[in-house]
Amino acid sequence: MDKFTFQKADKLFFHDPFMRMTFLRLIPRNVYPNHITVFRFLATPLVAVLMYYQHYVIGLMAFLIVAFSDVIDGSLARTRDQITDWGKVYDPIADKILIGSMVFIIVLKYVDMWTSLVIIILEIMIVALAMIRKREGLVVEANRWGKMKMLFQVLGVTILVLSIGFDLEKLLPFASRALYIAIAFAIISLLTYGI
Repeated sequence: MDKFTFQKADKLFFHDPFMRMTFLRLIPRNVYPNHITVFRFLATPLVAVLMYYQHYVIGLMAFLIVAFSDVIDGSLARTRDQITDWGKVYDPIADKILIGSMVFIIVLKYVDMWTSLVIIILEIMIVALAMIRKREGLVVEANRWGKMKMLFQVLGVTILVLSIGFDLEKLLPFASRALYIAIAFAIISLLTYGI
């Protein structure tokens, strides 16, 4: 990793100080945020296979580890001033691949086609907008609405997997509601992207 490509964080998010005092202390200095993004790209297919073959308990644990590594990645980049243009683009793409695979494997099957379709279309639109901005010479990172979207997507998938993996059908409406809230945040994120 070339030190000279790092950028300083303009701001910290509310959870960054907590992450710095706890989990980030466990991350060696020679592990950079982009390494964690690459880990997410490599680990997502494993999560997808576990979910596809209905190994929901271990699949959920793997999903939560990969999703939480996104929090580690971002906090690490901001608190250690290791933000890169590559990370700004590919970190959100890693999230979209993780969530997109969960949408195709379980949301489509257990929630409904329309919710799944809206989630995928919004994610594609956000990626397309990021690529257009990149071509214009701008690098736009995820905003707080995008972070809230990801939080509710992870929550929705987690509740959904708990519902189907442990036969807790009463949880299914809560999973759907979390995903609907994620859709609302995705729309706000798309409308405010790069502002």
